[in-house]
Amino acid sequence: MTALDWVLVVAIVVLAAFVVGGMLLGARALRHLKKTDAQGSGQAVDDALAKVDDANAKAASVRAEAAAAKAEANAARAEARRVLEDAHSEADTILERAHRQAEADAEQVRSAARRSGEREVALLNATAKEQAAEVERRAARIDERERLHAEEVERLVERERRLAGMDTDLSSREAALSTKEAELAGAEEEKRRELERVAALTAEAARAELVESIEAQAKREAAIIVRDIEAEAKSTADTRARHIVVDAIQRIASEQTSESVVSVLHLPSDEMKGRIIGREGRNIRAFESVTGVNLIIDDTPEAVLLSCFDPVRREVGRLTLEKLVLDGRIHPHRIEEVFESAKNEVDVLCDRAAEDALVDVGITDLHPELKKLLGRLRYRTSYGQNVLKHLVETAHIAGIMAAELGLDVPTMKRAAFLHDIGKALTHEVEGSHALIGADLARKYGESEDVVHAIEAHHNEVPPQTIEAVLTQAADACSGGRPGARRESLEAYVKRLERIEEIAASKVGVEKVFAMQAGREIRVMVRPDDVDDIGAAVLARDVAKQIEEELTYPGQIRVTVVRESRVTELAR
Repeated sequence: MTALDWVLVVAIVVLAAFVVGGMLLGARALRHLKKTDAQGSGQAVDDALAKVDDANAKAASVRAEAAAAKAEANAARAEARRVLEDAHSEADTILERAHRQAEADAEQVRSAARRSGEREVALLNATAKEQAAEVERRAARIDERERLHAEEVERLVERERRLAGMDTDLSSREAALSTKEAELAGAEEEKRRELERVAALTAEAARAELVESIEAQAKREAAIIVRDIEAEAKSTADTRARHIVVDAIQRIASEQTSESVVSVLHLPSDEMKGRIIGREGRNIRAFESVTGVNLIIDDTPEAVLLSCFDPVRREVGRLTLEKLVLDGRIHPHRIEEVFESAKNEVDVLCDRAAEDALVDVGITDLHPELKKLLGRLRYRTSYGQNVLKHLVETAHIAGIMAAELGLDVPTMKRAAFLHDIGKALTHEVEGSHALIGADLARKYGESEDVVHAIEAHHNEVPPQTIEAVLTQAADACSGGRPGARRESLEAYVKRLERIEEIAASKVGVEKVFAMQAGREIRVMVRPDDVDDIGAAVLARDVAKQIEEELTYPGQIRVTVVRESRVTELAR
């Protein structure tokens, strides 16, 4: 039975259950009425009769519903039989079609298998023919090889016969030679005994006497040569060394070094001075606060002076002021923008200076970090001498001396060129610039000869190689020539650096600028860390420490600047 048949059966059973239940309720009600008192009221009997009538009506409706359900069940069963018959007929049709399709597919498979078998048979036949031909060829080759082998065996047999005859001949010759050698040995021994008898010396004694005489003569000649060489070396060593150093110095056409702490900027007109000063001096104050360079505006026509002991800072200030003058817009915010642009431009100039120096010296494989540090030395001076120019000059001198002495010129020039690289970091790292430079060179892959020459050029480490000694000599030649250095300028710069270090060591300090040739120091503090009272205390502490630690002419003004800025954007 299908699912639909089961549903119909369940519905009929439920309806029958409802009919039986109604009949039971009616019977129970009738029994209850019979058991009651026959003398009951007429109203109770009427009520009972009414309930019986209701029950009969319900039973009749249930029977009608059951009959309708049975009719529906019969109709559903007939429909189910019809659907089942249709399904059977359709299944038979599908099976017949599937059988026909399967027979067609089987026929195709059989034909394909037949064709494949024919191809395989043809292929196997061709392969068998090829293998047979190959076997025949191999058999022919084997026959040819056997024939050649037989001929070779015959040749070997013939050769063995000839060798046997030659062995017999050689044996006879060897016996004859042995006899002759014995005769010659006897004659040689007889000759030696005769010579010993005539000379009254044995062969060993004569050989020893000859060797002794030759050895004594060789020693005398060697001693004479060594004495002459030493005498010549003593007489010419000082002259040659002096000649090498003088020649190296003379071949370096370097300009006299004269670094100053003042830069002059020419203006298009004197009216520009008023615009540089600004209303109530706000522009010049902003310029000096941002750049840390003292701007001197006097009666000099169409020119202003920029004064600062730090050459990098002074160059940044000069470029900033030059750009402002060309642009024409001079106000505090514009000064800050141009200052950042000038700093980037100075970095580019440093990189270009390092590349030019490397090209001048002839070094092409320097590490990029060392190249960047070399660029910073463009504005670094030592006793008034530009350090980058000093390195180039020292490298040339060392290269010339190395060429005269027959040493490795590239290594010598590299060691001399990098010997002061540590000066680029002396304000950031504690210690001698020679040791700092050696650590940098070792870090960035320089050879041990170069590293040792750098660390030993001021005798922090005893020099152990000729490169180290020549680096010391070239450094001394470059720094000791007339006009190369000025001791007073170095002391002045060190005093200004110490003034800035004293102020920068205080808590809350953001920037420090030594100005007016060291007669004024301006300290920029962070307003969140230092209040007005703290600024006064800071100025007094800096002035007191400068008085205790430094020696200077005149007096030094300490100015603490505490500025609060609030920025908001209008959208």
